[in-house]
Amino acid sequence: MPYWEAALFLLVAAGLIGFALLYRLSTRPLSKAEAKAHLDAYFSRALRSGRDQTGLQVHVESESLSYRFSEGSLSALNGAPFDRDQPFHSASIGKVFTAALVMKLAERGALAVDDPIANYLSRSELSDLFVYQDKDYADQATVKQLLGHTSGVADYFEGPVHRSPSFLERIVRRPDEYWTPERLVDFTRRHQRCVGIPGTVFHYSDTGYILLGLIVERVTGIPFGECLDQHIFAPLRMDDSYLMFYGEPKRGIRPIQDIWLNGVEISRYRSMSCDWAGGGVITTTGDLMTFLQALRKGGFLRPDSLRVMDDFANRFRPGIHYGYGMMEIRFEEFFFLLRNLPRLRGHIGIVAAHMFSSPESDIRIVMNFGSATAMTKSFKALIEILNTLKRIKE
Repeated sequence: MPYWEAALFLLVAAGLIGFALLYRLSTRPLSKAEAKAHLDAYFSRALRSGRDQTGLQVHVESESLSYRFSEGSLSALNGAPFDRDQPFHSASIGKVFTAALVMKLAERGALAVDDPIANYLSRSELSDLFVYQDKDYADQATVKQLLGHTSGVADYFEGPVHRSPSFLERIVRRPDEYWTPERLVDFTRRHQRCVGIPGTVFHYSDTGYILLGLIVERVTGIPFGECLDQHIFAPLRMDDSYLMFYGEPKRGIRPIQDIWLNGVEISRYRSMSCDWAGGGVITTTGDLMTFLQALRKGGFLRPDSLRVMDDFANRFRPGIHYGYGMMEIRFEEFFFLLRNLPRLRGHIGIVAAHMFSSPESDIRIVMNFGSATAMTKSFKALIEILNTLKRIKE
């Protein structure tokens, strides 16, 4: 869910620069106990000061520290406190799962990332999606271009629309509206225009990831949610993870952490069916930690497949570069005082959800603030975590 397209990175740029100017990169050594106490106090303040936010989960694993913070309430349970590892909607973090699934299928010869998507989807399914300046380029768009957001297809979630309310408005205003993958693609077909010739422009697109999900279903012959379970969740024993509206976790469905969007709590809206292969995975911080470990050090993908995902050829925004289903955070581009922080690879989601690791530093960080208004705060939290880890004495 690329809500940040409209507002997030203006906030991040202004907020992080101001933060860096005031930030004191303290070098005073901390014991592990002191580091945990410091982070506990930091995140307690972050939750109390939050606007349109009722919960916060943080999970950090590194060579120097294992840390967890979990605090908040559930609107679905009349304000009851949630569990230490409460399930939550991971939003666009789910794109990493979709990309990893595509790469896994490529390793098995079920598809090739350089193939035209027209090899897998019919002309009617692709009609009016890749028409640019009155010429149809559907035959030129490839699987890899969908993965890297360079196919030129519009973005149903945050892209401009004509003759319709914006998609974001519809999610909040029409809570009972149910979105199938076909309807999501049709929204782009009817209300949006292609942004460029395939391979010539970077344009973040949830529509492209819906098409990837349809391709996965076509080559496997099974529903996308089942593919995620068979190829990722079950093998890695991610027993709390599933595709919302399309599956159920091994441990049974539980209420998810509150989701705040445009000042409205929407965790129980049927309109949350709007993600699917673009980011509809319900998961936990523990399951995401398991996935990060498997992805980076567990041999889940072959090294050559992971190198494809890690090819950060396009700049999404200053400080954030995009590969193929993966983002890389380069803090030095936010502000030069942050140049000593390690680069992080993973993804973010609309509700200030984060799943990142630093391959060089062996650091893994998973967070969920549960609110679109908390994105700038969540980036500041990444900086706080990384600086705290640097201060821990051996």
